[in-house]
Amino acid sequence: MKITIACVGKIKEKFYSMAIDEYLKRLSAYADVDIFQVDDEKAPENLSPAQEKQIKDKEAQKLLKGLKGYVIALEIGGKMLDSVQLSEFIEDTLSRGASHLTFVIGGSLGLGEEVIKRADYKLSFSKMTFPHQLMRVILLEQLYRSQRISHNQPYHK
Repeated sequence: MKITIACVGKIKEKFYSMAIDEYLKRLSAYADVDIFQVDDEKAPENLSPAQEKQIKDKEAQKLLKGLKGYVIALEIGGKMLDSVQLSEFIEDTLSRGASHLTFVIGGSLGLGEEVIKRADYKLSFSKMTFPHQLMRVILLEQLYRSQRISHNQPYHK
């Protein structure tokens, strides 16, 4: 299985980078995982809706270049799954012929419409908003957890 994390923005805090590296190492026993990262657009305070859309559209155009295989957009309005359901979803998606899963994390303003339209599935981790840098850690941890569940290995308590 191949997994790509397509995301906007660089990781600035060392503690996030350390956690990302740890989960990438753990996941490597189950999947070939890579990160496709694009630069974020500058987003000054008090943006108009039109300016916000313009920024999301620019980021979307960059993200679209890295979207391969079965695309799962992390979107607040998407379907919420618990960890076991996520594991089952991944297994089911793979059993239907997908061999490459791409998870997409937007920037600080979210995902542009073109990326959302391109997605094969929309997944929500919560109705809450998380920093996009932290979302990488959360996603990688849940992907690792789902693999442990799929392989009947302890961890998910």
